[in-house]
This record gives sequence, C-alpha cells and structure tokens, in this order.
Amino acid sequence: MRTRTRILIALAGVLLGAPALPAQRGNSGAAAGSYQVVVNANNPVNALNARELSRIFRKEVTRWADGSAAAPVDQRQDSPARAAFSVGVHGRSPAIIAEFWRQQIFSGRSIPPVEKSSDAEVLEFVRVTPGAVGYVSGGTPLVAGVKAVTVER
Repeated sequence: MRTRTRILIALAGVLLGAPALPAQRGNSGAAAGSYQVVVNANNPVNALNARELSRIFRKEVTRWADGSAAAPVDQRQDSPARAAFSVGVHGRSPAIIAEFWRQQIFSGRSIPPVEKSSDAEVLEFVRVTPGAVGYVSGGTPLVAGVKAVTVER
C-alpha cells in the first residue's frame, strides 16, 4: 500500500476506534512489514499478549510479572519494522503513536521508550539490558543473549 493510503486508513481506524490495518508479522524471511519481538535471554517470558506488549511500550506497565523493570526499546519512526510493530501490536500507525508520546511529554506524564536506529542497535540494547524488550525486522539473525518471543493475539 502507498504511504498516503496507509495514513488515510490509519486515520479512519483512529476515528472509528478500530485497528488501522491487519497485523503484518512474521518470524521468517525479511519481508517488508514483518517484525519479531525480542527480549533479553534471561527473561523467563516466552510469549506475550499483544495488548500487554502494547501497554509495556506505552509504559502503562513498567514491570514484568517477576517484578523486574521492563525496558522497551523502539526503532526510529521511519523504520519498516516500527510501522509493522505499531500496526500489529498497538493497532495504530507510528504517526499516531508519536502523537500519543507528544501528549505524554507535554503533560509531564511520561517519556517514550529508548529509540535505536537499526536492528543491530536494538539487539545490542536488549542483549545488555536486563528486562529489555524490543523488535527487529522479520528474519533478522538473533545474537547470543537475546531470544525471540511469540506475540499472541
């Protein structure tokens, strides 16, 4: 889909309160619009509900079930992985999520997750940060100290 069409669909979804586009997620192949969610290898979590994952990334949930701090990490706003993650997990476009964070910052409520510029930077952050959770492009080879988790709908 063209960017303009995606934006119009996302806007219509926001106005109607529905997810903007169907989730586009995959763990195999580096197809455009796919992503995989990763956590620090010491995290006991193997699967996350999409709603709970969204709450972690919006910092409504700040701790894992074991009490350790959750440390979400985003990719840059123009990243294809971020677009797929935003739609698949939040049900909103990256632009809508960015507006959410502008409001949070302006009101003094919260700041957005750390942002990294590439899959490699996300993997390194997740590897060295206990409690970290992020996402990378589908098919990205994982490094030691990082594991993929399943996102349940």
